[in-house]
Amino acid sequence: MQFSIARLPRVEFGAGSLDKLSAIIKTFGRRALFVTGKQSREQTPLWATLLDHLKNENIESLFTTIDHEPSPSLVDQITAEYRHANIDCVIGFGGGSSLDAAKAIAGLLKIENSVMDFLEGVGPELPYHGPATPFIAIPTTAGTGSEATKNAVLSQPGKDGFKKSFRHDKLVAEYAILDPRLLASCPKALIAANGMDAITQLMESYTSINANPFSDALAQSGLLRAKEALFDWYQNGAAAEKAQSSMAYAAWLSGITLAQVGLGSVHGLASPLGAFFPIPHGVVCGTLLAEATAINIAAMQQREPNNPALNKYATLSEWLNNKIFSDQHDAHQQLVKRLRDWVKRLELPPLSTYGIKQADFDHIISHARGSSMKSNPIVLSDDEIRQLLNARL
Repeated sequence: MQFSIARLPRVEFGAGSLDKLSAIIKTFGRRALFVTGKQSREQTPLWATLLDHLKNENIESLFTTIDHEPSPSLVDQITAEYRHANIDCVIGFGGGSSLDAAKAIAGLLKIENSVMDFLEGVGPELPYHGPATPFIAIPTTAGTGSEATKNAVLSQPGKDGFKKSFRHDKLVAEYAILDPRLLASCPKALIAANGMDAITQLMESYTSINANPFSDALAQSGLLRAKEALFDWYQNGAAAEKAQSSMAYAAWLSGITLAQVGLGSVHGLASPLGAFFPIPHGVVCGTLLAEATAINIAAMQQREPNNPALNKYATLSEWLNNKIFSDQHDAHQQLVKRLRDWVKRLELPPLSTYGIKQADFDHIISHARGSSMKSNPIVLSDDEIRQLLNARL
């Protein structure tokens, strides 16, 4: 039994933990750059209170807003604007897009490079040496797990676009502040998409070829919380305070597990789909998870019947169905049935909603063999990936 655990942030978890932000900022200085989502600032009731606290503590705060998934050019633009502003720390406040942008900006403020110099799979892929400005992650959604990872995911949209990571241990947040109160204003569609993103990350890391006992334990803990909490929160909104706390916890664990052991075919496809089409990342994950699970199981049964992931999928079925199965085949069928039911209950749209057609499949598949696909429990053929896409068209 051998495995390595990468660096993780220090964490402040629980209702009221946002109140600790001022004291944390002052450990780095008194000049902070906030990278926020527009909705997270406008819809979060705690935002005005936070600003008052910062002012009372004589913390000078600067603000920039991310309205969509961040592009390399936007990150470079913001970095250039604040490079000589003597920023002591960068704070990502919002969803995954805000956190990823803030993470990249923090990594670039003290050097002269473009982020394109460091993106995986595009550009020169220069080694990153830092130094990075201290980064504090404050998620206002529950799904991406960006608060726990070293990945800043950036997108260049369009037919010839890409979705790639600026990735380094120096980009890991110094602190992650996980205050479930910040989740109260999330709309239903965001709850559904981000919640299924977290569940997908937990399931894919559990069945990853790199999985280990540490990551498995975290995946189990997160899934057992999320399977009930997601639907309570989805149905009851701001009133579901316990569910919000459970989903914040599950999403954080999903970030840890993906950072340690990688993901699978859903995230392998999420990269080109998110780059080539205007489909939110969480929607990709939610709409594909059940069919990806079915395809993986069928491929292993046919070509690798002794693959240990078949036992893991049976275990996942027992966790998500609250039932012990005597027959593995039955367990697999009930797992796929449960996930398909979740897709319907959460009203996750098919791929065609975003203009995706069968004619696009070859282009998507040819760009889907990145790092996430490499840790899938079995290597899927192009025809199997095409079958997966077609099932959710």
